[in-house]
Amino acid sequence: MARRRERLEALSDEIGCEYWAADLTDAAQVEDIASRIMEGGPVDALVNNAGGAIGADRVADADPAAWSAMFERNVLTALHCSRAFLPAMRERGGDLVFLTSTAAHDTYPGGGGYVAAKHAERIIANTLRQELVGEPVRIIEIAPGMVRTEEFALNRLGSQEAADRVYEGVAAPLIAEDIAEAIAWTLERPSHVNIDSMIVRPVAQATNTLVARNIPGQ
Repeated sequence: MARRRERLEALSDEIGCEYWAADLTDAAQVEDIASRIMEGGPVDALVNNAGGAIGADRVADADPAAWSAMFERNVLTALHCSRAFLPAMRERGGDLVFLTSTAAHDTYPGGGGYVAAKHAERIIANTLRQELVGEPVRIIEIAPGMVRTEEFALNRLGSQEAADRVYEGVAAPLIAEDIAEAIAWTLERPSHVNIDSMIVRPVAQATNTLVARNIPGQ
């Protein structure tokens, strides 16, 4: 389930998956699609991956509209999708994965809105784990650090030049496949094993702001 049909079509051509194009901030769309998906059989796992950051303004200069948009993309999408698939999972078992961020575990200057949203998403997972204790549903959080993808920093900062500076001089940031493998590993554990929370950073990154960089001339 994602918003860009052309990318979903390309993925389907590559691996043969079924797909649904939708705006996951729209609860009605999510409910409709979930019901149609479950007509084809049970869902064993849901990965809440929707999200993203907007801008890098400090709190004093924050744009409330951007904060609202980040809350919708990171928090409400996870809420809508989890609510849609939880009833069936509570009956037969299943896994809920929340892809948060190291921003959900700490903060940094210019990250207030994104940090607040990711903290909120993490708390959904932490709360569900307590509310569903004793039921056959695993609640898993994956919190990536610096991951170089073609769009995250570009969408956040608005220019390729600014996006490239995020990763400048970093020998080996994580890539999307690293996180995909981490998610798959948590889902493949025996059913009695729950990976509550996994923080994944590149070796070059110690905290959200402390990163080893090798920049010529500096």
